[in-house]
Amino acid sequence: MIPKGKLLIIGGNEDRSDADNEMEKQNRDFIPHEILKLLVSDKDDRIEVITTASSEPESMRRMYRETFDQIGFTNYDFLHLCDEQMHSDHYFKRIEDAKAVFFTGGDQNKICDELKDSAIIDLLLKKYKNENGFLVAGTSAGAMCMPSVIISDAENGEAILDADIKLVPGMNFISSCIVDTHFIHRGRFGRLAHASILHPDKWGVGLGEDTALLIENGHLARCKGSGMVVIISGKEIQQTNIQSVEKGEPVYAENLKVHILTDGCTINFNDGSMIPAE
Repeated sequence: MIPKGKLLIIGGNEDRSDADNEMEKQNRDFIPHEILKLLVSDKDDRIEVITTASSEPESMRRMYRETFDQIGFTNYDFLHLCDEQMHSDHYFKRIEDAKAVFFTGGDQNKICDELKDSAIIDLLLKKYKNENGFLVAGTSAGAMCMPSVIISDAENGEAILDADIKLVPGMNFISSCIVDTHFIHRGRFGRLAHASILHPDKWGVGLGEDTALLIENGHLARCKGSGMVVIISGKEIQQTNIQSVEKGEPVYAENLKVHILTDGCTINFNDGSMIPAE
């Protein structure tokens, strides 16, 4: 089934009131608030911001409230969902009325521990699959938790070592990729490459800061923002020791492929074809 809704996965540190974005000074195509403006097409449309991933939800609320007011959004509010709220009619009604639901950053494991397999996520998945124009968005941890398989924990070492990554089930909005964020700034190539070698059927998506993929029809992903998205493909790996390597030993792989997307480029997750920016 082709979903009628859209996904917006953001690499973190998107242009907002607290951001010190170096690309604002360096990239001549920088557009203020370019990514967050994608949340809704009409500034009066309802946005629900879910801060469950954050250990400091109050500061998240202050920062996004200031940013949304700068953009001109007029109809938004915040939810810090936890166990006792999973079956609240009040929260269900708020999600039902939303045109966009936005997961903030923090810890992707918190989101999955609290929300995965919950009635709230069932409702979001239903809206995403069946409601034209509905958007599920996430930044940083909020983006990492979207796929069916997510990076729960991993090392950023000088080598890819067996057993230095933990992959767990995610929220299952998309099954064709594994997502990592702050990808360039935090040097996360090794851990996403490891995930791609372990799951060669899935695209590794490394999102740079202030950079996003807007995914439509479940497979057409257009890059937006001032940085880059690195796509890692293990689909044509020829030699690797991933199945025989012992704990603590380094992993190798032949013919692991890398693509780079910048603003306006589109990749088709069904066949791997790329459409360059106009």
